Amino acid sequence: MREKKQLRMLSLILFMQIVISGILHAQEIEKKAEPQYGWQKSVVGNLGFTQNAFDNWTQGGENSWSWQMDILAKFTKKEPTYEWANSGKISYGKAKIGKEDPRKAADEIKLESVYSYILNWPVNPYVSAMAQTQFTNGYDYTTLPKTEISNFMDPGYFTEAIGFKYAPADFIQSRLGAACKQTVTDKYAERYGRGDKFRTEYGAESVTDANVKLGQNLLYTSKLELFSKLNRFDEVDVNWDNLFTVKATKYINVTWNIRLYYDKDMSVQRQLKETLAIGVSYSLL
Repeated sequence: MREKKQLRMLSLILFMQIVISGILHAQEIEKKAEPQYGWQKSVVGNLGFTQNAFDNWTQGGENSWSWQMDILAKFTKKEPTYEWANSGKISYGKAKIGKEDPRKAADEIKLESVYSYILNWPVNPYVSAMAQTQFTNGYDYTTLPKTEISNFMDPGYFTEAIGFKYAPADFIQSRLGAACKQTVTDKYAERYGRGDKFRTEYGAESVTDANVKLGQNLLYTSKLELFSKLNRFDEVDVNWDNLFTVKATKYINVTWNIRLYYDKDMSVQRQLKETLAIGVSYSLL
């Protein structure tokens, strides 16, 4: 049974790699323009809100509302001998249906920094660091009363890596290296740290970033993160975040986000999250 689950997981990873490779071949490869050195900055904020209200509505229904805010930031410095890329993602949102209390619909803080040496090789060496946590407490609503299962920096995840990066085109790049991953927790050590408040794992990481323009107003952004422990190469942690953005007007965007997550320490089954939203998008920088 365990071998079948591992085979399905490896098949899924292979499928994800094929999808990204397909996008790479489908995208028209253009000649690279002269590089622009110095800082390249981008900060984009998205805000979406939905609301339903019913009064003597014979077909039934419950009052509801939901909102979500996302801020995506990128600061990249390019020089002839190095590239320093910094990115951040902040997401938070809530939803309320009927008389239930408002519940979280999104809650994420993720920061990443990658420093690459430009040696004009087919691949270039890099070092990276990543941190991830959430803003507020999270609950399990399947219990009565609800049970708190997470909070700010409980858990918190940190990953440091060193290896080589391959960038065949401006819209896609992949890196592979040795990695060290830390899980920090306090009240929920049994749930996230296997009983330890600070757990360190050593292994290998693979990260693939794609930013592909599929049409005049359609953008596909993907980040596939794989991590395998040294003592358990048959188990791979997967975090695959996909975002399709349709630019309806100058300030109105329609977004479709699909996130697949697998970590056997948290669940023996894969986790899947899907969000379809329409909202206001504004370039802050």
